[in-house]
Amino acid sequence: MAAGVKTIVVLSVCLACGFLLSILSCALYGNWWPLVVVFTYAFAPLPNAIFGRYVSSDPLADVSSSVADFGRFLTSILIVSGFGLPLVLAHSGIITTPAMLMSVGGGLLVYGTIIVYSTLFRAQSDF
Repeated sequence: MAAGVKTIVVLSVCLACGFLLSILSCALYGNWWPLVVVFTYAFAPLPNAIFGRYVSSDPLADVSSSVADFGRFLTSILIVSGFGLPLVLAHSGIITTPAMLMSVGGGLLVYGTIIVYSTLFRAQSDF
């Protein structure tokens, strides 16, 4: 499947809607704590980008790099905290439940956009 201009436009609209939901979850309910989740969106891909260069380029090599695994571990911590932080804030009464739902929905859109973008454009560069 070739990723063209339409794909990039759709992905950018989804990303913008995800950030809009996250910002509206703060602005509509007068509490800016859900904005902390936006920082996890920005920092989640960084460990894979930094530690990803230590992965062996040979597909037949049976060597696992502990540095690359540590990068994946840090990425998973940031992704889980991006979903868990609004839940904890809503449970403790710091934010309201609709703000939590909007923040988690925005997170789903942002992370989904990142995953779709990386799979579409990685598939093109394999050949």
